[in-house]
Amino acid sequence: MRFESCLNNMSEFANKRVVVMGLGRFGGGIGVTRWLHRNGADVIVTDAADASALSASLEKIRDIDVTLRLGGHDERDLDGCDLLVASPAVDRRKSAFYRLAIDRGIPVSSEMNLFLERCPARVIGITGSAGKSTTTAMTAAVLEAAAQLPGWKWGRVWLGGNIGKSLLDDLTAMRNEDLVVLELSSFQLENAATLDKRVYVAVVTNVRENHLDRHGTLSDYAAAKANIFARQCADDWLLLPDDGGAENLPGLDVCRSRIRRFGVNWSRREAVVPRAAADDDGRDRVPLDLTLPGAHNLANAAAALSIARLLAVDDATSCRVLNTFAGLVHRLEFVREFAGVRIYNDSKATSPEAAMTSMRSFDAPLVVLLGGSDKGGCHKALGEFVTRRAKAAICYGQTGPAIRDAILATSNETPAGASPGVVASVCTDLNEAVNHARSIVSPGDVLLLSPACASYDQFTNYEQRGDVFKQLVNAWS
Repeated sequence: MRFESCLNNMSEFANKRVVVMGLGRFGGGIGVTRWLHRNGADVIVTDAADASALSASLEKIRDIDVTLRLGGHDERDLDGCDLLVASPAVDRRKSAFYRLAIDRGIPVSSEMNLFLERCPARVIGITGSAGKSTTTAMTAAVLEAAAQLPGWKWGRVWLGGNIGKSLLDDLTAMRNEDLVVLELSSFQLENAATLDKRVYVAVVTNVRENHLDRHGTLSDYAAAKANIFARQCADDWLLLPDDGGAENLPGLDVCRSRIRRFGVNWSRREAVVPRAAADDDGRDRVPLDLTLPGAHNLANAAAALSIARLLAVDDATSCRVLNTFAGLVHRLEFVREFAGVRIYNDSKATSPEAAMTSMRSFDAPLVVLLGGSDKGGCHKALGEFVTRRAKAAICYGQTGPAIRDAILATSNETPAGASPGVVASVCTDLNEAVNHARSIVSPGDVLLLSPACASYDQFTNYEQRGDVFKQLVNAWS
């Protein structure tokens, strides 16, 4: 049931009982909780985690009057409930509390859905298995720079979604001519299946196996991603990668938008981007000289450049911004050089595909740290890739033994192109892994944290994992 049919403007939240399901250990529900309270709702916040685990998030809503139900969900909170706002992290197929709300006929929504239903601006939506955060940040940086120049045809540029703060509070300041650049996860898009809001420019960076612990199959995962273009019409744009699994997306044969492709010519360091004319499906090659390493970042830049072209931004402005873009924290972030070893933090690489993409960025001897919590994927391809590309792999955490075994199994088969003598070892945790790395790295090596797994076995999130890694290697002396 869609919520906008019941409450179609913000004034109607007054005196409505709203249950926010999932405050989150890193605050995913804070923005919507504060926004609902500010608009007159009687808010109940419920979370399976207890107060001690949520202490940082609770501190950020301490000044508002909401009811807290922590350490589990009480079905009595659904009595008289006008709306359930569920966190994207809630698995709607498995949550008994969520299913009970559906069975009772209670309207359900999410923070992103509430925003999109009310957003007056044009949306540039960016999703993908890897690269969506960097592409989103690149795109916003280019558009913000272009907005300062004569001839800009749009209004303000807003950045949000999976990458940043909640944009709900900014709704009253947004205008029709504005542009909202949103990073959209598969969880958010899964929840947006019934929305009528069109995405003016939809971008899929790639579609690879990811989050199978939640979606179950690649087909279901791709179906969630495909919601980004499901409501598009002939005036909208859909940008797809030349090489990135776009063939996995259902519904392309009935998509009504203008579909264009982007890609890269890595040997010439060129972005291959579409022309902006609606009746011209030709493409141009645009040379780039990025600060960021890796072919995948060239692909991210090609996507951002393509978006900018469709919005009438000149290539010179785009290239100036993209070439100096310094990157995002925890995404191939250069940490330091120690005794001739370059050290990179890529904690955001939470899937095998993302980790393999990052490893391709380096030609130097590579020592890679892999492991974390299990997302339900297969480690065989990762093991084969590490055998070909790495000098050594240090595997840690919940998935460490399985990844090590996959690497050793491949090494024993000695495939063509395999690095002779690749070393794979297991450590209990990240601290032990970093200590072991110091004992085996040599001048000229690259030490890369690119876990290929989620962080939840040992850390609150990938940010905490990356911060701990940086603290550990920065302590080397």
